[in-house]
Amino acid sequence: MTNTASAVSNIFPTCHAFVDPRTWSELLRGLPQEADLDRFPGVVASLAQALGLPAYLPELAQLEHAVHECGLGSSRIPGQVAKKTLNPSLRILDLNWSSLTRALGKDSQKKVKVIPGRQAVLVWFDPHTNKTRAQPAEDGILVGLKIVSEELAIGRAALEHGVPVAKLHQAVDQAVLKGLVLAPKSLLRRHPERFCAKEKHSERFLASRVFTLQWHVTQACDLHCRHCYDRTERVPLALERAMLVLDELEAFCRERNVRAKVTFTGGNPLLYPDFDALYLEAVKRGFPVSILGNPASRERLERLLRIQCPTLYQVSLEGLREHNDHIRQQGYYDRVMAFLPLLRELGIPSQVMLTLTRDNMDQVLPLAEELRGKTDLFTFNRLSAVGQGASLRMPDPQTYQAFLREYLASCPGNPILGLKDNLINIIRDENEQKPFGGCTGFGCGAAFNFLTLLSDGEVHACRKFPSPLGNIFEQGLSGCYDSEAGQGYRSGSKGCHGCKLLPACGGCQAVVSSLGLDPAKDRDPYCFMGSTNDEG
Repeated sequence: MTNTASAVSNIFPTCHAFVDPRTWSELLRGLPQEADLDRFPGVVASLAQALGLPAYLPELAQLEHAVHECGLGSSRIPGQVAKKTLNPSLRILDLNWSSLTRALGKDSQKKVKVIPGRQAVLVWFDPHTNKTRAQPAEDGILVGLKIVSEELAIGRAALEHGVPVAKLHQAVDQAVLKGLVLAPKSLLRRHPERFCAKEKHSERFLASRVFTLQWHVTQACDLHCRHCYDRTERVPLALERAMLVLDELEAFCRERNVRAKVTFTGGNPLLYPDFDALYLEAVKRGFPVSILGNPASRERLERLLRIQCPTLYQVSLEGLREHNDHIRQQGYYDRVMAFLPLLRELGIPSQVMLTLTRDNMDQVLPLAEELRGKTDLFTFNRLSAVGQGASLRMPDPQTYQAFLREYLASCPGNPILGLKDNLINIIRDENEQKPFGGCTGFGCGAAFNFLTLLSDGEVHACRKFPSPLGNIFEQGLSGCYDSEAGQGYRSGSKGCHGCKLLPACGGCQAVVSSLGLDPAKDRDPYCFMGSTNDEG
């Protein structure tokens, strides 16, 4: 009996701690010496009333037994999977007491208040941490598990139940992060040796699970901005051809084990004649959709909402009223300021973007104050002096560095201020803070987790400068991505190789190019990191 008693105590340590020694001995006597230890929770249930045990103890024993079994089943978890699949160690317990998971490992029942209340509990071996975990099943996680186990089409499920596509993807992503769902490895991966990811916090920037297609569906626009990157005439795709683009995007993401996001822009994307049909089809295919455009009427927005709410609606301002209207159009500042409350009223997340030049740099923070409480996020991109933007002045590098420091210092005081420029990571590094994702979540994501598609099918690494990779109808999305040019943009500048911040930075290749430099060789001239060999 000694071996059995020791084994039971090891498997059910919390139950053992929650009862006195005499009662524990009575429980062990109810378990035959040679019996399978799986029967212990049943023994606790059968003797609970007679021995005056806490009413929740049988379910606590059931929970501890599940934890033990999951640990034994860790060897059944495959190292790689071909598609998303439930963790084979996962167990879902339907319990009648809450807070039991918090009791695990406690040495006294007085430390945790266990109360009646039905609760689903997940128990699994987490391959990320190599530990068994147990926690209450949150609704979002259960949704993610249902999607994977039943192989539901996220887009169609979202439309059927009126749930945002992005929310369903987030449910699955959370399950993957917790190890509840096993997922194939993303094939959008950087080279660790080239990106110098020696620091652990940099590893997360080496592989992306999401690919974004920024799709300029039309060149048509109701504005004529002084910094517009491209006013060339391009014939927009007929709807049938546009559907083929979505086919290409699906195939690309399936091949690379990633999911897609689509950002519709232009010109003004809402001026594309078949925009609603294209928007609906993108949602059906499970692509979260954002819109980068101009203010629209309530009626126009409500038509979109009848399909699904966009993940984000971005509009632009270039400074305070006088300067903005000089750059964009007379009266445009007031149009945007009237449009933002409409987005908020309709429940559409909003963002305001500014293209930073020498002439509006001092207006960024005052504009942020004007936008406080009116938008969800406000941020900026540095001017890429191409197209009509070549006539505008870029800021002086030293003045820009001082601006970045002032901007970062202002962020805690204004919740709408967002971080985007990769060079902010230099200041964070000086302050011993971990790097943030920069422009695309992976520093300069040109031809890595991001591509631009123009209205005639031409594919570029980045919209802010000429970076052609091919045509989606000739080379396909994979052919463009895997092209020699694509690999070059993805590798970043040789001037940055060896820098510890490269995985989350890489400067801005568009700025480098617009200054007549070579993005493959030259470092962003605004970089103030110092020697790129530091800590390389």
